[in-house]
Amino acid sequence: MDRERLRQLLENVRSGALDPDAAAEALSDVPFVETEHARVDTHRALRHGLPEVIYAPGKTPEQIVEVMRVLLRVEQDVLVTRLEADTAEFVVSETGAEYDPTSRLLWAGRQHVPLEGKGTIAVVCAGTSDLPVAAEAAGVATRFGNKVETLHDVGVAGIHRLLDSSRLLRSARVLIVVAGMEGALPSVVGGMVDKPVIAVPTSVGYGASFGGVSALLGMLTSCASNVTVVNIDNGFGAAYVATLINRL
Repeated sequence: MDRERLRQLLENVRSGALDPDAAAEALSDVPFVETEHARVDTHRALRHGLPEVIYAPGKTPEQIVEVMRVLLRVEQDVLVTRLEADTAEFVVSETGAEYDPTSRLLWAGRQHVPLEGKGTIAVVCAGTSDLPVAAEAAGVATRFGNKVETLHDVGVAGIHRLLDSSRLLRSARVLIVVAGMEGALPSVVGGMVDKPVIAVPTSVGYGASFGGVSALLGMLTSCASNVTVVNIDNGFGAAYVATLINRL
């Protein structure tokens, strides 16, 4: 249940097109549905404007399918994050969902999500090794109803590649910048645009990168005041916040 479906339900009751008892039945699964392994939040889209999303790590394939079936039953699009390919094979066979191995996202729902964002979210990726996190951010932002532009392999080791796309950067309403190693790219992008920049440190890098901690600290201490930071490898969180900003 989301806000638009609730409005339509109430309008149908008001117009007489829907019996109040039928409307009550449609609302019977709000605000959550309890299953054997979870309490599935079917009310989140009403509170937040965005539905519950399934985080796959730590869940068995059967548990993922169990939660998916609840969400599909209440006519909610389903997004699963961080789903590895071996687990995805079972989930797809049980649900017929769509899986992308690069982003590790699984989707069951509308093929074309209506655009609700007011502008473009640009997802900028420093290197090809950072691509899985950038693909997660781009995929989530798209499924949340945003127009998304992507820019890959434009890290600071070859800054001319980034400068060549300055028009794309300046045209975006929100930017998600994904980088590992020393994490310098968001500061550079932040200095080029007058829009919010959401920095995503990745765990890419050699020993002294400490699994993304070096990039995280570099981004947190950025001299570009329009840069804010999410957790290491958290493309989903960056896309979620970018979506909220893009709807304002």
